[in-house]
Amino acid sequence: MALPADVTTGTWTLDNSHSEIGFTVRHAGISKVRGQFTDATATLELAEDVAQSKIAATINTASFDSGDANRDGHVKGEDFFDVEKFPEMSFVSNGLVAKGNSYELTGDLTIKGVTRPVTLETEFNGVAVDPFGNTRAGVSAETTISRKDFGLTWNAVLETGGVLVSDKVAINLELAFIAPAA
Repeated sequence: MALPADVTTGTWTLDNSHSEIGFTVRHAGISKVRGQFTDATATLELAEDVAQSKIAATINTASFDSGDANRDGHVKGEDFFDVEKFPEMSFVSNGLVAKGNSYELTGDLTIKGVTRPVTLETEFNGVAVDPFGNTRAGVSAETTISRKDFGLTWNAVLETGGVLVSDKVAINLELAFIAPAA
C-alpha cells in the first residue's frame, strides 16, 4: 500500500498538545470511568510502503489523570502502576495491515515491566497544513486489554459479588503527528 501523494516519508513526531491517550474502565460493574495520560512522546517512521512504517511511543505513567485526585493517587501507587518503579509504559509496532479503509496495527505494549502483544484498530484521518506551515496527520486507534495480563491485579470484592474494577480496559487514541521538516 502506497502513501497518498500529499504525505511525506520520514520521522513524524507526536504533537502531544493535540493528542489524547485515553482509557475507559468499568467501575463497580455499574459505571465507566474515563481518563487519559497527558504526557507522551511518539515517533511515526513513515515509509513509502505504508506496511513498512513503524510507531514507537513512551507514556509517562505519572501523567495518569482520571479527574479525581484520590483515585489518581491510588492508581499511580503500588497497587496499580507503581510510578516510582515504573515511570514509563511503551508501545513498539511490528506490523501494519490494511483492512479496507482502516488498518490493524500490531505491536508490543509494555506496562509495569510486562510486555504483551496488542492489536489496535486504526484509522488514518488525513493530512492538513496548519496556519504555521506545519504538515499534520491524524490517526485514531483503539483496543481493549486485560489489565491482569500486565500485572495490574489489585481489586476489591463487592457485597453484590462483583468486583470494584473490571479487568478489561478500553484504550482510545486520538493522535496528531507533525511531518519532518523539509
